[in-house]
Amino acid sequence: MPPLAPPIYVRLEGSPKMSILQRLIAILVSICALGVLVIAACLVPSPSGIGTHTQLGMQPCQFLYQTGYPCAACGLTTSFAYWARGHLLASFTTQPFGFVLAGFLGVIFWSGLYCGLTGKASYRWIRKIPLRAHLWFWLGTGLFGWAWKTAGMLLDP
Repeated sequence: MPPLAPPIYVRLEGSPKMSILQRLIAILVSICALGVLVIAACLVPSPSGIGTHTQLGMQPCQFLYQTGYPCAACGLTTSFAYWARGHLLASFTTQPFGFVLAGFLGVIFWSGLYCGLTGKASYRWIRKIPLRAHLWFWLGTGLFGWAWKTAGMLLDP
């Protein structure tokens, strides 16, 4: 008798389909992600790398105004606007964390659309990554983006 195949090679039964409510939620999440990216595409990126959010009626960054240093979110809207227009290098150099977040929103859009239309869950692989790894990735990327933006503003005369 031949040895049994390791469990990794054994095809499992078909994955359970998502309920109608779960599919509708997935479509709603997809639409929300697309909405953010469409709004970003409608904004004109600020050449200075900050202040694009004022086109949405928001106030200028008070942290930057008071201290002269950028806050952790400085440049995110500008980075999103560049990303949504397809200027990926400009998006990254403006604010690396914004580049990652905008890309993540793109993934959320397509993943939500896939889940909603097919009824197949696409989040199973995320469960295999420990929560601690997610936390360190987002925290590290956010801190790197903030340090990048701060260094860029300090080194730019």
